[in-house]
Amino acid sequence: MANLSSSKKATRQIERRTAVNKNRRSRMRTFVKRVETAIEGGDKEAAVVALREAQPQLMKNAQKGLLHKKTASRRISRLAARVKALG
Repeated sequence: MANLSSSKKATRQIERRTAVNKNRRSRMRTFVKRVETAIEGGDKEAAVVALREAQPQLMKNAQKGLLHKKTASRRISRLAARVKALG
């Protein structure tokens, strides 16, 4: 357990930041999953719309430090390639 007031404060900040990051990560995964389900369903129009919504989420999370920038770009690229390959 933390003894110093500064370490107690740091612990509180970490808990807050962890909760925010968990929320952002969950939201990002939801958007990506929507694209995945549209691709699996074979619905190109829905997949394109879902991808358009997922892209900003991925890049925003990269900007916030939740993902590396290149990881976000790679995921977007791979999803876009899969959407393009549909019908």
